[in-house]
Amino acid sequence: MSFAKKIRDKKQVLHGRIKQSFGRATGNRRLRTEGKTDRVAGNLKQSGEKAKDAFRH
Repeated sequence: MSFAKKIRDKKQVLHGRIKQSFGRATGNRRLRTEGKTDRVAGNLKQSGEKAKDAFRH
C-alpha cells in the first residue's frame, strides 16, 4: 500500500470519528451517521489495501 493511500484512509477514519463525536455531543443524528459511514469506509479501504499487499508478495 502506498504511503499516500495509507495516510488518506487513516485521515478518513479520523475525520469520521470526529464527525461522529460532534454528532453525539450535539444530538445531531445525521452527523453521527455520516461519521460512522466515513469511519467504516476508511477501515474497509485499509483492509482492501492490506489484502492486495498480502497477495502481491
